[in-house]
Amino acid sequence: MRDLSKAADPLADLSIDYVEMFVADLAAATSSWVDRYAFTVVGTSESAEHRGTALRHGQITLVLTQATSEQHPASAYVLDHGDGIADIALRTADAAAAFEAALARGALPHRHPERHTDGGPAVTAAVRGFGDTVHTLVQRDPDEGLGMPAGFTPVDPAGEQADDVGLLELDHIAVCLNGGDLAPMVDYYCRTLGFRDIFQERIVVGAQAMESTAVQSRSGTVTLTLIEPDTSAASGQVDEFLKDHHGPGVQHLAFSARDAVRSVRALSARGVTFLHTPSSYYDLLGRRVDLSAERLEDLRATNVLAAEDHDGQLFQIFTASAHPRGTLFFEVIERHGAATFGSANIKALYEAVELERTRQRGFHQR
Repeated sequence: MRDLSKAADPLADLSIDYVEMFVADLAAATSSWVDRYAFTVVGTSESAEHRGTALRHGQITLVLTQATSEQHPASAYVLDHGDGIADIALRTADAAAAFEAALARGALPHRHPERHTDGGPAVTAAVRGFGDTVHTLVQRDPDEGLGMPAGFTPVDPAGEQADDVGLLELDHIAVCLNGGDLAPMVDYYCRTLGFRDIFQERIVVGAQAMESTAVQSRSGTVTLTLIEPDTSAASGQVDEFLKDHHGPGVQHLAFSARDAVRSVRALSARGVTFLHTPSSYYDLLGRRVDLSAERLEDLRATNVLAAEDHDGQLFQIFTASAHPRGTLFFEVIERHGAATFGSANIKALYEAVELERTRQRGFHQR
């Protein structure tokens, strides 16, 4: 039977349309995503205030924007945060109705509905998210596939596209929040955009601790992992992100993959650096997760972590941050039915981040 209450809610169908990153150097950022992550340039945009590039890999559309005028918001954003995620655009069947529904529930407006005639989205609007990050609501024709923001000119891909990396789509987006802001932000997303609280986790790494809640759109296709530091514990990596990023923001994008081991090997060959997992983790892994001996050795060789929940298995790994401030990094994740994030893996992943953070601090102090 059709869910009439869901069908009547203009926020029930939200999905990720694209993610926009404000960058200081468009050419360098574009080259990095093309060369290291096998993204393809699919569009460009230029005005008196900005230059932009749209890239794609699998179902992932990433938009890079560089300000060429102080009037463009990317100018102030990059000065304050460095390169970072400024817009998580959400596709919906009716952007104007979704915007009005969100505002009626308490969302903060960022840009009122606007109709476009340039061949891109039919209608866009935007609401505030966390920190300086916004959510553009994107309405496209029902039969339109993957798209780009308004004002972009399509670019025909040059030559055959590499398929060695095998990324699929955005699995989730991790966000660092100021201490005390987690509960209010969970409420904001659940109340204004109809998200649901699907997973909670307290992560303790040494003397530091953090609280995490995953919220997900009713469609099940948009997942934000919201993280705050435990201010009663020792200062740690989330505190350092907030200090270096100058406030809340996206800590990492998690890309789903057909085969995490294969993806890691391909990305490593392209120059992407991943965090190291202690060998002792794999000595105990076979007792926790049902794995063949060959699979276990593949995971050990590539530093990929594994976990199980009631629904299946998942495999995941973090990249080392290449950001000048060490704030933004990425994740590769492969799911086989698993719906959660792997409690043991979360702690191991953040322990790996902490080891990398300590190593980098020691290097800079030499």
